[in-house]
Order: sequence, then structure tokens, then C-alpha cells
Amino acid sequence: MAPALVLLLHGALLGLCSGDSLFPSRHLVLQSGQEGRVLEDWRQPLSLKLMQEAEDLSLLGSRDLAELEPECRELLTAFANSSMKLTGCLVRSARPVRLCQNCFRQFREINEQLENITRAVGVRNFSDSSKCSSSLLMSDRLQIVLILSTFFNDTWEKANCANCLKNNSEGLSNNTVMFLALFNASLTCFEHNLQAQEDSNYTQVCKNCSVTYKNLNALYKRMQESKQEHDAEEQSHLCIDVEDAMNITRKLWSRTFNCSVPFSDTVSVVAVSSFILFLPVIFYLSSFLHSKQKKRILILPKRIQSSASLVNIQEKCH
Repeated sequence: MAPALVLLLHGALLGLCSGDSLFPSRHLVLQSGQEGRVLEDWRQPLSLKLMQEAEDLSLLGSRDLAELEPECRELLTAFANSSMKLTGCLVRSARPVRLCQNCFRQFREINEQLENITRAVGVRNFSDSSKCSSSLLMSDRLQIVLILSTFFNDTWEKANCANCLKNNSEGLSNNTVMFLALFNASLTCFEHNLQAQEDSNYTQVCKNCSVTYKNLNALYKRMQESKQEHDAEEQSHLCIDVEDAMNITRKLWSRTFNCSVPFSDTVSVVAVSSFILFLPVIFYLSSFLHSKQKKRILILPKRIQSSASLVNIQEKCH
């Protein structure tokens, strides 16, 4: 072994025995409670450690990546609470559909919260609210606040809830209140007569609830015609609550109870059906009589022609 290498190894062993590190720049100070941190710091590459230190410095120097201001966090918390209330109401009212009548207050509240966030956008002298709007709405690519707001608005428009509410969405319109009252009266009538009868042919339901059902159906038709007359085609639908309630009632009336033809109109229905059945007989009978009449008309001109030729011959003889 070369003398220089022997001297180097000897010096290294002496340094280890005395407790010195082989690399002075990475001196390890092992104290109680710090061993894990020092060893972990020792194992990390220098480039990764420098990147983490640079990221920490950027967090301290950038206001966009720092914590939100207290005013902004209050606005965000209020919007989160309103979103949670509206989402829960929409899910709970999904079946049977009661979105518009149960959730219009929560929908109005979340719009107010969004207005509180966006009302100062575009002002030259940036206030705290405009800083909050830029931080909460435009600071990242996802823009979760705007996505949630767009989802709620699209759902509300697809349900046509504005057609069930007053102009300022302060409550249900008069026609909607009247319709829901008739709808509840129809369901109550169905339930009462189902409990009263013993057989399963639903005759009592059809007989005793026909007036209530007719009034409900007539009101629905009037509301539908009025909407189609004043609004465009894409906005002519009634709100989803009214449409779903009418569909449920019609299915019960026609499919479940088999009350498509009211009992009071049985005589007129039988008369119309009998007339339709006798229409072919009347048609063939009239066709037969008309053909015989036509044959008689065709024979008459031949006689007239023969008499006319006889008169011409007599005139030639004279």
C-alpha cells in the first residue's frame, strides 16, 4: 500500500476516534430530540433543500399565496354555508319534486352572498371587497366559487322556478298557491276514498273525486295556455313543481284508478260510440240508394232522344 494512502487512512481513524466529522461543512450535532431532524436534513439532496427554501421565501413575499384577509375569509365562509344549505335543500326536494317551493329562500341567499363578493370588481381604487373578489374568483384556473354559482343558476333555470314565484322571488305566485291547494285536496280525496272502500275497483275514488280532479286539470291548462301566450317557446314551461304534481295526479287518475272517463259522462260516451259504430251502415246504405237514383237518371235521356228523333222524321215527311 502506498505511504500516502496509509497516512490518509491513519488520519481518518484518528479523526473518528476524537469525534470529528469527515466533512466539516456537514458537521452533525446530535442532541436529544433533534437526531431525526438532523439525519433527515443530512439525507436530503442539496438541490431539493434549496428549492424548499426558495418556496418558503416566495410564500413570505407573495400576497396571493398567503392567508386570506379576515374580511375575505368571512365572505368565503358565508358563501360556503349558503351553498351547503341550498345543496341540501335541492337534494331533499328532489323526489317528489319540491325544488322551487322549498328552496327559493336559499337560492336568493346564495345570490346575495355572491353579490357581496363581486360588487366592487372594476373599481379603480381597490378596496378590501375588490381584493376579496379577485382572490376568491380569479386567483386560480379552477374558480370553484364561480363553478358552484353557475351550477346553482343553471339548475334553477332548467327547473323554471321563476314561473312559480313572484317577480322578486319573495314567495310563490297566486296561481301556484291555488294549484298546490287543489293538488293537496285531490290527494286527500284519493286517500280518503281508498280507505273508505272495501273492494279494489276504485269506483268511489272516480265518483267522489271527479270534481276536484277536473278543477285541478282545468287550472293547469289555463296556466299552461297563459304561459305559452306571453312567453317564448323555451320559457313557456311551467315550473318543475307544478308539472311533476300534475303528472303524478294524471297517472293516479288514469292508470292506477282507471278513471279516464268520468262516470257522469257515461251516457254521452255510449251515444257517441253507438253513432260511430253505425257510421259504416249509414255510409253503405246511402251509397246504395244513391247508385239506384243514378241509374234512373241515366235511362231518362235515351227516351228523350228517341222521341226527339221521331219528331224529326215526321217533319221530313211533311
